[in-house]
Amino acid sequence: MSRLPAVLVMAKAPLAGKSKTRLCPPCRPEQAAAVAEAALCDTLDVVRATPGVRRVVALDGPVGSWLPSGFEVVAQEGDGLDERLARAVERVGGPLMVIGMDTPQVTPAAIAEILAGTTPTRAVLAPATDGGWWALGLHRADGAVFDGVPMSRDDTCARQAEQLRRRGLAVRRGAELLDIDRWPDALAVAAEAPHTRTAGLVAQIDSSLAVAR
Repeated sequence: MSRLPAVLVMAKAPLAGKSKTRLCPPCRPEQAAAVAEAALCDTLDVVRATPGVRRVVALDGPVGSWLPSGFEVVAQEGDGLDERLARAVERVGGPLMVIGMDTPQVTPAAIAEILAGTTPTRAVLAPATDGGWWALGLHRADGAVFDGVPMSRDDTCARQAEQLRRRGLAVRRGAELLDIDRWPDALAVAAEAPHTRTAGLVAQIDSSLAVAR
């Protein structure tokens, strides 16, 4: 019996003052945390709607009411994001896709396409518009694919692709998405995916910010 591929969501518990701090200003810390929670919930809904996958959250922080049923939870371990990614990937095993919580506009079809594109000799790397990446598909769990890759930089995706090739993998490019880092990103993602929780909340916050101005 073949093993189901996993969708591994790297998530930080949405807490005021610790989540989406780059949205402040113009947001207040509690508003930024609410956006983080909405984006996480939208992402988890999409993962839950994707058939034929194992659903796992690698979590930094406490579990909250935002977690739906049907997900395994593992704690993030390690100091930097590269180490936390490596340990989570090796703990979950392959084949798998790693995704963050900042692209609530993602769809089940996009997830399925990334998983389908992985082979024993090929990874799928989906870039973010800021130079990072929002998803990585691997057929085999190999934490060393993150060795030496600097995170949260404008060359992170390029450096990640280089390391994948050093590990003997061809790299297929996935669809590029905008992730939510700053308030203009939140507005753009909300416009792209108006059906999401994130879009509704961003509209509410934007209206309150307009009144305050």
